[in-house]
Formats: sequence, C-alpha cells, structure tokens
Amino acid sequence: MTSDPSTDSFTADILAIAAHRDDVEQTCGGTLLRMAARGLRTAILDLTRGEAGTRGTAEDRAREAEEAARILGVGWRQALDMPDGAIENTCENRLKIVRVLRELRPRVVILPYWQARHPDHAIVAPLGYEACFLSGLAKIETGTKPHRPFKIVYASLYADVRPSFIVDITPFIEQRHASLMAYHTQYATQAAGGALFVPEEEIRERTVAEARHYGLLAGVKYGEPFVQKEVGLIDDLTLLPVQSL
Repeated sequence: MTSDPSTDSFTADILAIAAHRDDVEQTCGGTLLRMAARGLRTAILDLTRGEAGTRGTAEDRAREAEEAARILGVGWRQALDMPDGAIENTCENRLKIVRVLRELRPRVVILPYWQARHPDHAIVAPLGYEACFLSGLAKIETGTKPHRPFKIVYASLYADVRPSFIVDITPFIEQRHASLMAYHTQYATQAAGGALFVPEEEIRERTVAEARHYGLLAGVKYGEPFVQKEVGLIDDLTLLPVQSL
C-alpha cells in the first residue's frame, strides 16, 4: 500500500491527493470506500509526512496512514517529501506529482477545495491542478508516458460553498470514522495540543453531523460534497444523477 511509485505497476481509477495524512479520511474517505465497493481501484497521495504536527511523529503518521488505507480499501498509498506546513507550488513539486500521475494513470483526481484555513490545503488545489495539466504534455520528460486525468473534482466538506454534487456514503459511515480514528496519535485524548484538537468523544458527533447535513441536501442519510469547475455535458436527460422529487 505504500509502494514506490517508480517501480509499482498499480494503476488507479481514482486518486485522492491531499496535503497531510488524515486529510483524505476527513474529506472523502466515504467516497473512496464507495468507489472501492463498486470495484474501482483507488489510491491516495499525501504530499507531506507530518513532521510538523503537534502530536506524534512522521513515523507514527506513516503507520497510522497504512492502517487507515487498509480500512478504506485503497490499493496504493504514498507520501512525498514536501515540507509539512510549507508546501509551495513550484516546478519541482509539480513534477513530483506528475511522476505519480503518469505511473498511476488515474481517470479521476480528487483535490482539496482551493479556499481553506490551512495554507497547505489551499495550495494543493492549484498545485495538483497544474500537475495534472503538465502530466499530459509529451515534451515533459519523466521516463514514463504522458497522462492527463479525465476529470478533477474538489472535496469541499469544510468549504462554505454549494456542492456541485454529493456522494452517498450512508453504508460506509462507520468505516469512514474508523479510518480517521486509526490516527491514534492525532485524535486520542491527550495533553499535547489539547487546546487545538477536538476531544476524542466529540469527533464522531461532529463528523457524523457534517455527513448528515450533506446527506440531507441530496435526500440520503450521509453524504460527502464535491465541487467541479467545468460545466457538465448531458446527452440523455433520463440519466441525470439526481434524487427524485
């Protein structure tokens, strides 16, 4: 699950890219579970290793991320070496992501929404978008064939924005919670960072309430929201993926 992208032969249908280990679990973990249940190949690319976190170490986060990936049913997970708390949209960092995109060849990429409180989260949206574009350019040499994902969507759970669509995660709400709680050093009740972190007993209540809110918008029990920038094209109105009136 944490294999080297330069040697691994795994290809993904869906790749979620995030700044930190545990970001994906919070924002689109239920969606990855649903896609895996449909037989799609899912993957996660974390851009940092968590060395600047208040709680735990990068080594702790690596072990916890592997356990979370197992719970989410993803086939591949890797962390790059961008500095935690100081991700920049540079040519070097774009090329690091390009190499992964060309190895995994995902059809869909999930990125964080482009407005966020944490600077790392906000910068990953344009960084990931530009990497997806560059990945399709044949004259950018990485030793692997060019590949441009078909679709980019943005996980907007923490953004004050109307979603473009919502994924029904109702059957997977418990597994999603379990994947987040795999990060024991982050979310277990402890003295370190007590003023910054939500108490362990409140995590489930808050995350389930958020999922319930978005589920209600779509007429299901629990949901995860996404934004897409492009206008969709439909050629058969009877196939529109919306709830009935």
